[in-house]
Amino acid sequence: MSEEEKQVAEAIPAAAEEKTVERDLVINSHASEVDIALLEDNILVELHREKTNNQFAVGDVYLGRVKKLLPGLNAAFVDVGYPKEAFLHYLDLGFQAHSLLKFKKMVVAGEDVSLDKFKLDPDLPKNGKIADIINVGDLIPVQIAKEPIHTKGPRITAEISFAGRYIVLVPFSNRISVSTKIRSNEERNRLRRLIQSIKPNNYGVIIRTVAEGKKVAELDADLKALIAKWEQCTIEMKKMTNFGKMVSEMDQTSVMLRDLLNESFNNIRVNDEKLFEEIQGYIQTFAPQKAGIVQLYSGKEPIFDYYNVAKQIKGFFGKIVTIKNGVYLVIEHTEAMHVIDVNSGHRLNKENSPEENALQVNLEAAKEIARQLRLRDMGGIIIVDFIDLHEAKHRKQLYEALVEAMKPDRAKHTVLPATKFGLIQITRHRVRPETEVQVQEKCPVCDGEGKIRPAILFIDEIENHLKYLLVDQNEKNLVLQVHPFIYSYLCINGLFSIRRKWMKKYGKKFTVQSMPEFHALQYNFQNANGDDIKI
Repeated sequence: MSEEEKQVAEAIPAAAEEKTVERDLVINSHASEVDIALLEDNILVELHREKTNNQFAVGDVYLGRVKKLLPGLNAAFVDVGYPKEAFLHYLDLGFQAHSLLKFKKMVVAGEDVSLDKFKLDPDLPKNGKIADIINVGDLIPVQIAKEPIHTKGPRITAEISFAGRYIVLVPFSNRISVSTKIRSNEERNRLRRLIQSIKPNNYGVIIRTVAEGKKVAELDADLKALIAKWEQCTIEMKKMTNFGKMVSEMDQTSVMLRDLLNESFNNIRVNDEKLFEEIQGYIQTFAPQKAGIVQLYSGKEPIFDYYNVAKQIKGFFGKIVTIKNGVYLVIEHTEAMHVIDVNSGHRLNKENSPEENALQVNLEAAKEIARQLRLRDMGGIIIVDFIDLHEAKHRKQLYEALVEAMKPDRAKHTVLPATKFGLIQITRHRVRPETEVQVQEKCPVCDGEGKIRPAILFIDEIENHLKYLLVDQNEKNLVLQVHPFIYSYLCINGLFSIRRKWMKKYGKKFTVQSMPEFHALQYNFQNANGDDIKI
């Protein structure tokens, strides 16, 4: 193996080395919302914000009234109570729309009808017209498939389903499907036989990955709970004379537990006693052996500060995202797409060729980009401008590394191979509004007229530059110039000062100089000749 191939091999994580990821859930409950942070090996990978009075969440089932048909789009606008009408396409009616509407009509008329004894109508044709199925003024059961985003109303579907821990229940179907992630044919057949033996007629079932190895009693309990949810729908449907909600999906915390809870979940920390009891009760139902991982936080410090979540939020949600080794991303959002630019920060290994440096920077950026997409829940079209790679094999390696990094992402996504210009296109499905966090603070000099980077990251930023200059650039007699307040913070306590710790950490001496004319968050580096060093 050549020296170049060795460097490339070292740059790419070995896929064969399976590492158990430790997951912690930190939940911060406010009066108006609940913030849910998912940490993997103490690194923030997902942040969800759920309003306590949230309406129109994904999975909620409504009885909607058809307001307008759009023959040109083969779709309809349906009123479910949101200011903007929901959008329903013909293909979202589902194959059994005739059966659903007939069942609804019988229920509303007061007939005693049970789904397992109901006769299903033939499937809808794929190329049919929505005007042949529904009319303006009709009431139709629908489910929220995509929450309202910006000026758009919710996206809905008439193919109603209920997700449980181990299965997904689909009324008006008899099909049994198994997750493709369950590879063993023997296990797939076993699960099909079990579900077939306990499933009532006219209920379809999708068997989820976590059902692998589960016993029939656990599957049956999940199935009965979901059937009860559908039966609750029919009870509400019978009462309703106008549009409105029939059944709510679980809150976002329970959804995350349902979808993510496994043996690698180490801790669930929550600062609200009522929510603590709800989560503990939920886990007791599905995974009693894991009930002990739920912890009630009662410290004086805010829970996100105590578990280092707030600092990560400030550092990872800005326009510029700094990665270790000086690499950074610039993330721009437009109406049509998201654009991510990868920059090396000019911190390159002088012993490597430009191509090798570009590959290493791109591989480092690929891992962070995959995390940023999950963290911000970015959806739609994402264009990533990596540093140009001239060799086709390196572009292929970058593509494969990005695909591998995005495997933990639960959202449906597609990654296309890199172009010769270094661009990679990604499409990612999003069903909720993108997570946005304000990470800028008032400037202490201009009192809010301008913007600066968050103060919480200020000392980390100085240390990052200091490390580069002392270790990578091997600067001698380096001088760090700061405001007197920062000087006191870095140099107070003599032998135990932050400056002393940094000198010991990096094995190099440097001088800190107090500059009264600097504003509070201004700093500068000078070399041995007294010349300013541009970072």
